[in-house]
Order: sequence, then structure tokens, then C-alpha cells
Amino acid sequence: MATPVNAALCALLAVAFWSLLGFSASRHLLPRPLARGAAPVMGWAVHSAATLPLFALIGFSQALVIAIGAVCAIASLASLRQPASAEAEGAPIPLWAFAAAALLALFPAAAIMPKIYAQGVALADPISDHVKIAMIDAMARQGLPPIDPAFGAVGVPDHVAYYYLWHYSAAALALVLRVSGWDADVGLTWFTAFASLSLAMGLAVWLGKGSRAAIFVVALAAAASLRTVLKVVFGSYTLEPFLAPPTGFAGWLFQAPWAPQHLMAAACVVLAMILIAEYAQRQRVTPLVALVLVVVAGFESSTYVGGVTFAIAALAAAPLLLAGIAPGRRTHFVAGMAVAAVLVIGLAMPFLRHQAGTVAAHGGAAPIVLQPFAVLGAFFPDALRRLLDLPAYWLILLPLEFPAAFVAGGLALFALWRSTIANLERRVIAALTCLAGAGLVASWLLASTLGDNNDLALRAVVPALLVLIAAAAAGVSLWPRHVFIAATALGGLVLSLPDTLQMVRGNIEGTLRPDAAAFAQAPQLWQAVRRYAPPSARVANNPLYLEDLVPWPENMSWALFADRASCFAGRELALALAPMSAAEREAINAQFIRVFAGEGTARDIDDMANKYRCDVVVVVPQDKAWSNDPFAASAAYRLADNREGQWRIYVRR
Repeated sequence: MATPVNAALCALLAVAFWSLLGFSASRHLLPRPLARGAAPVMGWAVHSAATLPLFALIGFSQALVIAIGAVCAIASLASLRQPASAEAEGAPIPLWAFAAAALLALFPAAAIMPKIYAQGVALADPISDHVKIAMIDAMARQGLPPIDPAFGAVGVPDHVAYYYLWHYSAAALALVLRVSGWDADVGLTWFTAFASLSLAMGLAVWLGKGSRAAIFVVALAAAASLRTVLKVVFGSYTLEPFLAPPTGFAGWLFQAPWAPQHLMAAACVVLAMILIAEYAQRQRVTPLVALVLVVVAGFESSTYVGGVTFAIAALAAAPLLLAGIAPGRRTHFVAGMAVAAVLVIGLAMPFLRHQAGTVAAHGGAAPIVLQPFAVLGAFFPDALRRLLDLPAYWLILLPLEFPAAFVAGGLALFALWRSTIANLERRVIAALTCLAGAGLVASWLLASTLGDNNDLALRAVVPALLVLIAAAAAGVSLWPRHVFIAATALGGLVLSLPDTLQMVRGNIEGTLRPDAAAFAQAPQLWQAVRRYAPPSARVANNPLYLEDLVPWPENMSWALFADRASCFAGRELALALAPMSAAEREAINAQFIRVFAGEGTARDIDDMANKYRCDVVVVVPQDKAWSNDPFAASAAYRLADNREGQWRIYVRR
């Protein structure tokens, strides 16, 4: 299981290495507060986007990762000896503000850690979205490009149909430190939370022209929803039937543990918009190169955030930035952006190709459709509800879920725009306002169709939220000049604290469920399986094994402990990682569930051995197949290990 020591080692290595790389670059591109605040994101984005294709070409091993990392660190140290070429003016970010950000980042990381009790091991709900730890283990074990760890049928492309740059960087940490993918995931979740706060602090200090803005970023990021307070009045946390049930459209403290890859993509998008504004100010090669790698990193971490949302924001910001450039320099700016776009497409082509293949494999409707966000509940008639959802998004949902940042951040952006006279600041504010608007409008009107959830709406709002938090913090720091902004932000923060405390408590304590005791014994089971499964083998177990560990039926014990690919890990993993249609996915899921329910036919067992390449099969007492074992009489498998009352391990003949 993941341990605090191993996770801390991953976090410390990540923050030290990527901050060094990032600051050595950003100090030549950005003003001092921005350079320091953006360093972790800049370092992670540039290094990860540049080294992924390199390691795919030369090999992905511990020795190579350490060697390339050492070269990058030495070059960064040499760069620090040179004078900074960007503006040195600006208030510094206090060290205690970085310490506060590091402390707040512990709470998202704690949500991914196991919680050990006498009754067994409990998990917090956000780990549901970390079943892709299996992908981290697969890269550390079998290299790049990553195989699909969740499905492996004969004739099906053996690649991941998912944006995996964030998980690749976790695999690099796991390789260097020789820890598990679970350890690396926890450490990188902490780093991602810290890096996003650091960037927002740098932006707030620079715009607010004062160091105290940094601590307000940390405070406002800790704000949650008003639902817990309103529950006292209305008697319902979900506020049904007046509102639709909550779906994960929530603030920074919720997004950081549930979807760190999308949060990192959001930080990359914010930094990319700043770099575009910097290039409009001073048209140099270095910010253009940094921009290309940061945009690639954002897209390869989240198609919805780094692709769709960034594209909308960049198109919206282009006319505003062009209008502020002298006519003689506009052609140079447009040419630079065109070159950057070509380079981004070239570097991201493997991801673009796989994403296109995934869309084609799923079939059916377009991947993104025009569909307003559902806000109101069954209290309203259907026809009226669809109409009222449009204003309710702005008047009810956003103030409800972002009480400290939405109104205050919007007002602060307007106030900062009116009060600043510096060209770079005005360009950055214009670009970030377009980004905030793009994120909010995309969540308001667009919906993704490839999964069970509207992931586009849930994640497009994250870069907007980072911008609003930074702007609101800058506005609060200018109190009493902007007293209404301060009152709105701090009032929303205070009212959201009950929800914050409830969320933090759930992340730290987890939930003891009926399968907690069996989960505590799962490491021994998978250790036994690995004795018979070589690193490249695929294993099969019941997709519903220990399904009660998390709110959704996911194969968590396999994802966290197996360190082996699966021939079919279950519906949820196949939905995210495997390029197949919904009908194929549901049919295979039903077939595997049928087999482990003891109802499998000889044809089902033959399919597992020959069609799905299940090299090793594990049956446990919780499976109904334990008492009606279809593998015992099969000619396709032989019994390799029988631990009475614990497991049976079959190997394909």
C-alpha cells in the first residue's frame, strides 16, 4: 500500500526538481512574482512535454530518467548564474505563503492515501478517479508508449485512449525512487495542488502589487460550497427537488483530489495565456518555445481543459491582443502564433490520433454537443426547467459552488483592468478574462458525450476558477480600496467553511465499507498472482471484486495492487482507457461478470484464453465461481496455486 514516507519522497523530489527547472526558465520570461509562482508549473510542463517523446524513442528506464534529469538540473543551475532578462520589479511571494500552500495541498493528497483501521482499510471517495494508477504502474513496468492496462483483446490496438502526460510524470517518479504507482500518484497529487496554488499566488501578488495577496489565494482556494450551510435552512444537502443533484461541479478543494490531471492542465492553460500576452508584449523566441511546450502539456493532460477550453480562450483573446499591438508588429505576432500552433499539433500528434480513434471507436453522437448545464430540479416542469437553467447557471449555481471566488473574482478583474496602465498587465488581464469567460461559458453550454458524466463541463470550469481565485485575492489585498470585493470574497469563504471542514474530514478519515477487511488482505493476493504472471502478462479477476470500496463498482484492488495489466478490468476502466463502442463494452463486461458468477460457458472460458489474452486468472471466495468453478474443468487453464479459503490461481496452458 501507499505509505506516507514514499509519497512524501515523491512530493519532495517533484517540487525540488520541477521548481528548479521552471524558475531557471521563467525568470527570463516573466516578472519576478510571476516567475517564482509559475516555476513549479513551468518546470513540470516543459520537462514532461519534452521528455515524453524522447523516452518513447530511447527507452523509459530508471537510468535514463535519472541521466536526463541530471542534465536538465545542471543546465538549470547554470542558467541561474546568468542575470535574469525579465523584469525584476514586484513584491516577492512570502515563504510563509508557500508553506501555507504546501499545508493546504496535504488535504487533497490525504484523500488518496489508505486509512488503516482495526476493521480493515478505508478509502476516501476521490480515489475512485485514481484507478488509473494501473496506467502509472504499466508505464513504469513496460515503458512507453503505454499499453492499455485495462483491456487487451486480440486485434484491438494496444494503446491507451486517454490523455496520460500527468500519469507519465508520476511513472517517472515511481521509476526513479522505486516506489509503487500509488505512492507516486499521491506525491504528484500533492505537487499538482501546490503548483496550482503557487501559480495563482504569483499572479495575485503581481496584479495586487503586494505580498499579502498570496495568503488570500490559499484562503480562497479552501472555500467550498454553500450546500452545508443551506442544509440547515432547507434540510437537504442536495437541495432537491429545487436543484438537480450535485455532479462534481465544484471548487478547487474538490477538484484537486478528484481530478489532479485536469487541475494541472488548468494551471498550464493559465500559464499559456500569460505567455501569449508576454509574446504580444515582447516578440521573442524563448516565450514562444515555452508556450508550445506548456500548451502541449496542458492538452496531453486533459483534452477538455488543455484542448477545448484553451482553444476557445485563445480565439477569444486574439482580437483583444492584436488590437493592443502596433500595426507594424501584428504580422510578426500572427506568424509566431501560427508557428506555435503547427509545433503544438506536431508534438501532440500521437495524442490527437488516439483521441480521434477513440471517438471513431465509440461511434454514435458527436463527442461534444450544445447542451446547457442542468441546474434546476424536478420541482420545475421540464420545458420551463430547460429555459430557466440558462440564467440559473449564473445566478444560482456559480454563487452556490464558488461563493468566495465567482462574484469577487469577476469584480476584481474589472477593477484591475480599470486601474492598471502597464501594457503587460493589461494584456495579461485581458487574456485571463477571456480564459475565465471561456471556461464558464463552455461549462454552461457544452457537454461531452463519450463518458457517463459531462466531463467537459465539470473540468472546463477549473482554469476559470484559478483565474477568479487569483483575481479575487488581488482584489482583497487592495482593501479598503475595494471593500465590496473583500466583503464578498471573505463572506463567501466564511459561509463555505462548514462544507470545507466536512470535505476535509471525509478525505482524511475515509469511509469504512463492508469490503474493508478483505481489501486489507488484497496485497498478499496480488503478490501471489505476480509469481505466476510475468511483467507483460495480462490477468483476469472479477470486475466486481470488492466493488463496495468506493461509490462506483470499480476493480480497485487490481488497480492499486496488481502491477499487472488486465485482459478486462471492468466497465469503468474500459470506458476511460479502451477504444471500443458502448455495445462492445457492455457485452464484454456482462461476459466477465457472468464467468465469475459461476455461470460461464465453455465458450466464455475459451474467449478469455484466446480472444482476450487472459494469461492468468484469479478466483476468490467472494466470487460465486468459487463454488461453481468453470476454470477447474477447462482445458484452456491449469491450476497453479490453490490457497484454501483465500484464492485459486489458474495459468493459461
